[in-house]
Amino acid sequence: MATSNYHIPVMLGPCIEGLAINPNGIYVDLTFGGGGHSREILKYLEGGHLYGFDQDVDAEANVPEDDRFTFVQANFRDFKKYLRLYGVQQVDGILADLGISSHQIDEPTRGFSTRFDGALDMRMSSEMDLTAKDVLNTFEESHLHKIFGIYGEVKNAKTLAQAVVSERASRPFSTTGDFKAFLKGFAPRGKDFKYYAQVFQALRIEVNDEMKALEEMLLQTIEVLKPEGRLVVMSYHSLEDRLVKNFVNKGKFHGEVEKDFFGNLQRPLEPVTRKAVIADKEEIEVNNRARSAKLRIAKKL
Repeated sequence: MATSNYHIPVMLGPCIEGLAINPNGIYVDLTFGGGGHSREILKYLEGGHLYGFDQDVDAEANVPEDDRFTFVQANFRDFKKYLRLYGVQQVDGILADLGISSHQIDEPTRGFSTRFDGALDMRMSSEMDLTAKDVLNTFEESHLHKIFGIYGEVKNAKTLAQAVVSERASRPFSTTGDFKAFLKGFAPRGKDFKYYAQVFQALRIEVNDEMKALEEMLLQTIEVLKPEGRLVVMSYHSLEDRLVKNFVNKGKFHGEVEKDFFGNLQRPLEPVTRKAVIADKEEIEVNNRARSAKLRIAKKL
């Protein structure tokens, strides 16, 4: 499976620059996917090693034949545990390109895209039990309200949750096409596709427990990174970016950064760039997915 068909890596240059690669260092690509970022990292390694993680079994088809690379099929929320199994205690750099790959979006059977009719699945790993169909047909109204409102930032989240519960009583949801047709009656005029995307995003985040997994992963980076080690994280929506930004700037997800008796900031990471790095106009023209990407780079103190 060709990487170019699977997923075009976003902000490849800034990601590699952010890692400040030591040719003999140990690096981790927590979102291997099509392998675009990993292949670029390998170009800079000599005696070093790269570990690539991905929970999607499809990603294994993109693994390069390279003794300097080890693929681990696992959720990145468990990456510290798996590195320990390989005898790795600390690494020089960690990269995470959050969200879903172009391959996952373009595969109708996965149920991620509003462009195709397929199963209401949305699992990033086929080994998971919960699907979008389960969420829509079994979750309580209050829970659906929370999912649509918080994860999708849908303005009429309460009305939509009520309607879902009412609709499923007589006609349970089964395909993305059915659900999208149902959503049409609740989308703001002229903003149908944005509305569909928000609701689908909310379901995907819930199905894959993405926000909790992200928090768990970020917390592990502090222990796994060597002093001066780099953390490079790219996010695609405000919920993810807010968590990453707070963690990089404050060392925690909520509240203010702690200070010592002398007023010095007490945080495990230091931002390398003052603001998030965004894609340039040329890249966005070639790869529309880069339009919403925000890249944050930090080093361990």
